[in-house]
Amino acid sequence: MYRFFVSPQQTGGESIFITGNDVNHIKNVLRMKKGEHILISDGEDREYECEIISLQTDAVEAKVVDVFGSCAELPAKITLFQGLPKADKMELIIQKAVELGAFEVIPVVTKRTVVKLDAKKAKKKTERWNTIALSAAKQAKRGRIPEVKSPMTLKEAFEYSRSFDASIIPYEDAKGIEHSRRIFAGLKGRKRIGIFIGPEGGFEEKEIEMAKEFDIVPITLGKRILRTETAGMAVLSILMFEMEEE
Repeated sequence: MYRFFVSPQQTGGESIFITGNDVNHIKNVLRMKKGEHILISDGEDREYECEIISLQTDAVEAKVVDVFGSCAELPAKITLFQGLPKADKMELIIQKAVELGAFEVIPVVTKRTVVKLDAKKAKKKTERWNTIALSAAKQAKRGRIPEVKSPMTLKEAFEYSRSFDASIIPYEDAKGIEHSRRIFAGLKGRKRIGIFIGPEGGFEEKEIEMAKEFDIVPITLGKRILRTETAGMAVLSILMFEMEEE
């Protein structure tokens, strides 16, 4: 079944009304008809199986058939703190992070960040990034739409992660792979996890030292040097595999 997202405020009754761009998608792209069933998510881990009962000019009305919690979400909320990369790499990173189960993505400005965004550009970029997150959430049949927040400084990101159960930061000079395996094993059962990924050029040593002050643990991902768009995906893949429930 196809999945669509609405706000929690649109749910609660016997029917749910889908509005916006999804109306055209349902009517003219998918060419769906009355009586067909769809899945509607409220973006907060609650999902509704619905039957289309009316296709109007600016809305699709769907009658609620069943209500259940989403089974597509990981048991841990994983935040990807991504050092701002060059070009359009951030779009790819967001798309894949959503597919791999990230709870949210936060762009981060570090010492070696090349991209400079003023307030206007940052707002426009963030809107674009959230559109990509929405599209990826639909494709991956997620139960919620991961949010892409406005860019933060590295210190702001470290402060934001203070309340997390654990955070890790891949770094080329970190301890050996056995240390990383122990750290990953210890993350199972944690409810909030942060992953810090540097931009092209990685993190400066002073930034790693500051991370340690916030109890963020440096790890290695092996003997190969990964690109910024690869490192976060590698970590998310490991965590997804380790934490996925039956």
